[in-house]
Amino acid sequence: MRFYQIPLVVFLIASNFLFSAALPHLKNQGSAVQLIVDDRPFLILGGELGNSTASSLNYMKSIWPKLVQLNLNTALIPVYWDLIEPREGTFDFMLIDGLLEQARQNNLRLILLWFGSWKNSMSCYAPGWVKTNPDRFPRARLKNGQPMEIMSAFSKENCDADARAFASLMRYLRQSDSHKHTVIMVQVENEVGMLSDARDWSPAANQAFGRPVPTELIDYLTEKKETLIPEFHARWAKKGFKTVGTWEEVFGKGLPTDEIFMAWHYGRYVQAVAAAGKAEYPLPMFVNAALIRPGYKPGQYPSAGPLPHLMDIWRAAAPAIDFLSPDIYFPNFAYWCRQYHQSANPLFIPEAQKGPDSAAQALYAIGQHNSMGYSPFSIENIENPANAPLANCYGLLRQLSHLILRSQGTFMSAGVLLDKQNPIQEIKLGRYNLTVSHDYTWGWSGGDPKAPSWPKAGGILLIQGPDEYLIAGTGLIITFASQCPGQTASIQWIQEGNYDEEESWVPGRWLSGDESHQGRHLRIPMGQFAIQRIRLYQYK
Repeated sequence: MRFYQIPLVVFLIASNFLFSAALPHLKNQGSAVQLIVDDRPFLILGGELGNSTASSLNYMKSIWPKLVQLNLNTALIPVYWDLIEPREGTFDFMLIDGLLEQARQNNLRLILLWFGSWKNSMSCYAPGWVKTNPDRFPRARLKNGQPMEIMSAFSKENCDADARAFASLMRYLRQSDSHKHTVIMVQVENEVGMLSDARDWSPAANQAFGRPVPTELIDYLTEKKETLIPEFHARWAKKGFKTVGTWEEVFGKGLPTDEIFMAWHYGRYVQAVAAAGKAEYPLPMFVNAALIRPGYKPGQYPSAGPLPHLMDIWRAAAPAIDFLSPDIYFPNFAYWCRQYHQSANPLFIPEAQKGPDSAAQALYAIGQHNSMGYSPFSIENIENPANAPLANCYGLLRQLSHLILRSQGTFMSAGVLLDKQNPIQEIKLGRYNLTVSHDYTWGWSGGDPKAPSWPKAGGILLIQGPDEYLIAGTGLIITFASQCPGQTASIQWIQEGNYDEEESWVPGRWLSGDESHQGRHLRIPMGQFAIQRIRLYQYK
């Protein structure tokens, strides 16, 4: 705000007030947080493009049809600092204009990824006038003094340059898109974190490390003491919840404290960038994290990013950031969903490994964790997009989005994710106990139960009435038991079908014979994506 004259500030505040009700924004529904677009809840069926794909409008012409075939409603697209500000203070938004227009032509929304100071820890998208002037724009340094290809978070020049560029981008979006809402959210930076060492050892960083822990952080931690993330709470507890002193005096010596220190300063830097952007155009904003490989220590992974054990530090440092998100490339997908869907942090997955398992993972994240959406990376490289498992999955989710969004936060839904290591899941939902098994656990499934690994099965379970459920997914076998002692649950009928564009149920086959094993279970075979409605009854 300090860059503008008072009359312009007043204009910005007034204009924000006028269009704020129609802007994409976040809203609580029960225990869930939903993204509201054009005054309606919006479920992100997304895909993130490869880093360089969106840098050429001509190249993108062949990409949009693939995204449509995959049933996406949202594309996650990088915005490159070096391309929009090739010379300091001179901005070129021709690429942004073209991407907005192409997205609108294909009826797709956009989430922009700001590749500013950091992308996967490194500063590869900083403009040349930044990279070639390290005296003005200093680098982070290793303990031995070696400079890194990483802009230092302790430089005001670095932060101010990034914030000015990001503010210019958001101002341009306000001018060019506030009436159409093509862009619905913005990611600030990309996978922030320190590599090769747990912290920056530049002179400015060393001075900051020797100073007292900022009172803003101590005040936040003191206020939230009883609800802090358990891992961080235990770390602070070892020093007796000390509230005065240097970083090592408050949190102890070692790599964990180095990481806490860096998380605070990364968070403050990102806060300044995000706040400058929100002052221009207050779209929802988030940050994403590169996750930790098992056994890795700070410095061996992008340390100090918005990771679960640092969630409280990032929240204290960057209140302009609305939520923290995981980029999940590891097989323990459900674990990382739980790590980020805690402490009132809503789940959104901006990056995940593409492949056959993506479809089941999307169903689980949305059904079990009220995720705002899901987005595999390098989405444009999925082969045979029209028939890909993700296209079939997103086709189901498009049909069901009105029911899913209505049920979020009300404990009327659940999600499942099954594989050979986790073949069965027990769920209490409504009046019944559901046993959900992987299709390969059934001898007649056609799958190979002796295979070293099974394809992931997944689904969404929605209560539609006291004795009625809607089940959507792939690779599931479900049996039902009454929660009332002495009562037996049985299947009255099962019907497959779909929802049309008017959100009305279009009935298909009745599945009371072989397809349900003569009324013993509900089954959606592995590799098929289907919606089935089932009505139960109970008797003694």
